[in-house]
Amino acid sequence: MEIEVKKLNALGKYEGEFEFSYSPDKDLCLIPLCSIAGEVKVKGNYSIFEDDEVEVTLTVSYVIEGQCSYCLKSAKRQIDFTSDILYVPKKDDDNYFYDGIKINLKTAVDDAILISQPYVLLCSEGCKGIDVDNN
Repeated sequence: MEIEVKKLNALGKYEGEFEFSYSPDKDLCLIPLCSIAGEVKVKGNYSIFEDDEVEVTLTVSYVIEGQCSYCLKSAKRQIDFTSDILYVPKKDDDNYFYDGIKINLKTAVDDAILISQPYVLLCSEGCKGIDVDNN
């Protein structure tokens, strides 16, 4: 889950791709009564620039499962989300910082998971909630 920028620069590999699976923290799913099922698959590419800034495009793919937020039936949803990130070797408030040697992608992947989550998980697109009129 790291990009070794200094090593890649020395090898002249200024662009490349990466792919890995990641087991997220259990509290990373924000939807009540739901969780991220299994591992998150991460794919992406990087470009290293002359000023040592690194542009990373990553796609996270994962499944959220649990109880429907409206009717409490079982629910599952596939999430695929792409994020563009700029890593800079000097701290600023707008970009991700790295030490000029290697980039740890964990924070960016966790952020992508948090940003990509829906507000609710539904069992079906037309779920109307718990039917209290039928006994």
